Amino acid sequence: MTESRLALFSPQETDLPAFVELDRLCLGGMWSLDGYRREWESAKGFLLGLRDNDGLRGVGAFWQILEEAHITLLMVHPQYRGRGWGRLLLLALLAEARRRQLERATLEVRASNQVARDLYFSLGFRLAGTRKNYYDDPAEDAQILWLNGLQTPIWERRWETHWREQETRLAAQGLTLTALGEALLYNGAKLSPGI
Repeated sequence: MTESRLALFSPQETDLPAFVELDRLCLGGMWSLDGYRREWESAKGFLLGLRDNDGLRGVGAFWQILEEAHITLLMVHPQYRGRGWGRLLLLALLAEARRRQLERATLEVRASNQVARDLYFSLGFRLAGTRKNYYDDPAEDAQILWLNGLQTPIWERRWETHWREQETRLAAQGLTLTALGEALLYNGAKLSPGI
């Protein structure tokens, strides 16, 4: 029997077509292959994948703008939602933001996306404002959320607590978390002792 693994990974260029396919499935084709390639090539961008034994299951990304991580993308394959994999991706993005010495994170979310909003609020994001008619198809406002204090000891302890909870949740699903390619680091150490 094959061990079930869930892997966080920094993509290679050959991975990008799978990112586009997942984007089409989850977001209706928000980004093109060229868009993903620009993100992948940018020194100010960070693109992260999540896959299991059978393929790509999630993607997260942010742009580094001064001392901020602007989270531009967080998606999980519809068949794999509700397992905490979006939370895992978001925690990994925030770990990378901290590693880069960024002070805060921001993002936009559909006002009607209660599941995503609950995830962000559970990690400490706060509502900062609204962008009217930000989204198309259907037209909808975006809520602007911010998370401050990524470099503080309080956030470090909070992150570590959330990360341990995710490891426990994955273990209950029979999954082992690994990292592929470049090691994903947090505070100079690998994200998890098992990675």
